[in-house]
Amino acid sequence: MCQASAFIARRSLQKCKPACYNPEMKKFAILFVLAAYSISLGLPTSTFAQTDEEPASGAVVCAPNAYASSTDDCLPLGPAAYVAEMAALGLTFPPRPLSVRKPDLSLTQLPYRYFHLDETYVPILNSPAGAEISGYQSGFVYVSYNDRVDTRHGIFYMLPDGRWIPGKGARVSEISSYQGLEFKAMPVNSFGWAFEYIPIVQAPGYDSPQSGSFLNPFTDLFQVYDTVNADGADWNMIGSSQWIEARKVAVVTPAAAPPEGVTNGRWIDVNLAEQTLAVYDENKLIFATVIASGLEPFWTRPGLFPIYLKKEVETMRNSDPSDFYYLDNVPWTMYFDKARALHGAYWRTRFGYPQSHGCINLSVGDAHWLYNWAHEGDWVYVYDPSGLTPTDPALYHDWAY
Repeated sequence: MCQASAFIARRSLQKCKPACYNPEMKKFAILFVLAAYSISLGLPTSTFAQTDEEPASGAVVCAPNAYASSTDDCLPLGPAAYVAEMAALGLTFPPRPLSVRKPDLSLTQLPYRYFHLDETYVPILNSPAGAEISGYQSGFVYVSYNDRVDTRHGIFYMLPDGRWIPGKGARVSEISSYQGLEFKAMPVNSFGWAFEYIPIVQAPGYDSPQSGSFLNPFTDLFQVYDTVNADGADWNMIGSSQWIEARKVAVVTPAAAPPEGVTNGRWIDVNLAEQTLAVYDENKLIFATVIASGLEPFWTRPGLFPIYLKKEVETMRNSDPSDFYYLDNVPWTMYFDKARALHGAYWRTRFGYPQSHGCINLSVGDAHWLYNWAHEGDWVYVYDPSGLTPTDPALYHDWAY
C-alpha cells in the first residue's frame, strides 16, 4: 500500500510537469513521497513532517555498565542490574586479574639426596656389609646420603659422616617443586587454589548442573566473589555462574589490618582452617601459598609468636619409641613456638590439609623464599577461624616436626 502511494505521487508529479507545474505542488509531492517511503521503512513520519519534539513516554533502560551509584538518566534493569550486582562483589567484565608472579624456580633446589628407611630397625655399619655400629629404631626416618653401592651382599648407602646403612627403604626420587605466588599489588578479593581436581558448577548446591570446566590442583588460581551455604555446605562463587565447593579449596582472604600486637607491618599469617600462609610487609600482602599444619592430636597452636631462631638446615628427631621420627637435613627452618617451626618438608608431595606433628610444613621452594624474607623477631600469627583447634596449653608438647 505504501509503495503504491509513493508510486502514484511520483507519476502525478510527472504528468503535471510542465503544463501544471507549481512550486508549492512540487513541495507537497516531495513531502508526500518521503512520508510514504519512511512508513515503508518503519521510520516515524515526524522525522520529516514535524518539528516539535514529542515528550518521552517512559524511562530508558541503562546500558550494561557498572554504576557506582544510582543514576537519573536510565533505569538499572536487566543486564545493567546484573553487571552492577557483580561489580559490588568485585567481579568485573572481563574479570580483573591478580597481579602475581612465580618466585625464582631455583629456590626449589636442594644440595641433598634423601633415603626413606623402612619402618623397622635399620643398622648403621662401618662399611658396606660391615660391622654394626648403631642403628635407627623403627619409625618415620629420612636420612641424607652421599653415595650408593651395589654389592653381592645387597645395596648400601653412605651417610654424610662416612657410615653406611643397608638399602632397606626407598630413595626420595622427586621432591615437590610446588611454589606459591608473589604479589605485586594488594588483591581486592579473596583468592585460592584447589587441592584436588574439582568440577565448576553453575549454581551453589550438589544438584546444580556442571559448567563443563574444572579446577586443577595447585595450578589454577581463582578469585572468590561470594560465599553462600547450600545443601549444608559452603560454596564459593569464582565467576559468573561459576561455583565450587569451599571445603575442597584453600582460600586466602587479604587482611584489612595487622593482628593485635604487630606494630611493624611485617608478619606471617597462618590460617589453620584454610591451610594457607600469607606474608605481609608494610601491611601489604606480598606472598601466599598452601601449607600442611599439625594433625590431631599434634595441632599447631594458635597465637602470636616471634621467630626466635633461624637455621638453614636442621636435623629433627624425638625420643618417643611409640612415635619415633628422625629427619635429616630439614631445610630453611624458622622456630617460633618451642619446637614448632616453619620449614621445608621434602617428604611431602601434597599440601592443603593437616599432616604434621605441629610444625608448619611448606614446600622446599616456599620455605626457601620465606627464609630469605624473614628475620628473627618477625611475627607469626596462627589462627583458626573455624574455632576447631584447641587452645589449652596442656595439649601442646615441646617437640614437633
